[in-house]
Amino acid sequence: MQGKKQGASLFKTFNFGFFLGLVGTAILLWYVPVVDQHREGSLISVQPNGGNAEVFRINLPRDRILGGAAGATDPVPAGLEWPAGPLFANSQTELFKLRDRRETVVGVASRVASTDADEPFIQWMLHLPARGTMFLDMTLEPSADGYRDGRFLAGTREFAELTGNAEERFVGLREEGDEGEFDVDAYIELKTALVSLAVDYDPAEPLE
Repeated sequence: MQGKKQGASLFKTFNFGFFLGLVGTAILLWYVPVVDQHREGSLISVQPNGGNAEVFRINLPRDRILGGAAGATDPVPAGLEWPAGPLFANSQTELFKLRDRRETVVGVASRVASTDADEPFIQWMLHLPARGTMFLDMTLEPSADGYRDGRFLAGTREFAELTGNAEERFVGLREEGDEGEFDVDAYIELKTALVSLAVDYDPAEPLE
C-alpha cells in the first residue's frame, strides 16, 4: 500500500517537473518574446469577499498540444509513445493552449489524471507566462449539473499569496447527427475564484 502511494506521488512529481520545464521552454521560445514578456489584459471580476474570479477556455481539439495515456490509440502528437511500467499504467496527461474569455491565448495548461485505486486524482497546472502559475486539485466526480469542483493548491508570482477554489466544465458542441470534422467540437471551461491569504475565506463559497 505504502509503495503504491509513493508511486503515485512520484508520478505527480515527474509530471509536474516535466511540464514545468516544457512549459518554460515553450513559452520562452514560442508564445512570448524572450525579453519583455507581453501581458494580455486580465479579464477579472471582483467577488463580494474582495477576491478575484477569472474564466479560462480550452477549445477542443485545436488547443490540444499533447495527449497521452496507456493504451491510447490516437495520441497527440501522432506516434507519441507513452512510457511503459506500472507507474504510468493508469494515468493520462494532456497539454493545452489556454485562452481567456476573448479567445486570446494567454498561456498553457496541463491536466494530469490517475485512476489508480489507492490514490486517484485530477490536477491542473495553469501557466500564464507574464503572471505566474496556478496548481489546482479537482474532485474525481462531476456534480449533477456537469461541473467538477476543485481547490487552489499553490501558486507562483502573482498567485503566490492567494487561496481559493476552482471549477471545471466540459461543454460539447457537436449535435447528434453532425458529420465531418470540426475545428472546435467542444471546449473546457475553467473558473478560478482566488482571494488573499489575509482574508477570512470560506472555501464552500460558490463561484460567481
